[in-house]
Amino acid sequence: MMLLARILLILSLAHLAGCGSTPLSEYAGGQPEFIPREFFDGQLTAHGVVMDRGGRVTRRFNADIDASWDARGVGTLDEQFLFDDGEAQQRVWTLTPNGDGGYIGRAGDVVGDGSLDYAGNAVFLDYVLRIPYGDDTIDLKVDDRMYLVNENLLINESRLSKFGFHVGSILLTIVRHPGYTQAQRGQP
Repeated sequence: MMLLARILLILSLAHLAGCGSTPLSEYAGGQPEFIPREFFDGQLTAHGVVMDRGGRVTRRFNADIDASWDARGVGTLDEQFLFDDGEAQQRVWTLTPNGDGGYIGRAGDVVGDGSLDYAGNAVFLDYVLRIPYGDDTIDLKVDDRMYLVNENLLINESRLSKFGFHVGSILLTIVRHPGYTQAQRGQP
């Protein structure tokens, strides 16, 4: 009887864990329509906070993003981060069409392939990020949910988890700067 109760508890918890996720299809038809090659093109900036699992802000950051696309439809997002404690980081994403209308996302600190899909005004990017942790590293599953507010503003909420448990989140805005050249870019 005790084993049956444990199995039911585990199944109930697994069901509850899956209940909080709105599917991408819910945003089909949402406006303004997100088109990766249009939004992620040229100079962008990002501004955000990192929060622990309780929602307390632990870090702030700004980033400059140089985004471009080649003739094959492969995108490159070169992100230069500057955190409030002075740490600088770079992440270069390569977005390759997957044949189903989405993209495969790869970066140096991403384990395996990420998956970028979009519908209406929403963009979902799922990947595993390897980050420094003490004298070692730790792999965190990242569930990015991005929403286009207008043609130049994207809001991004990232849920970070390990072994299925919520361990933190990131909240940021990405601002597109049409006509803004790299030479005009200021410091983050």
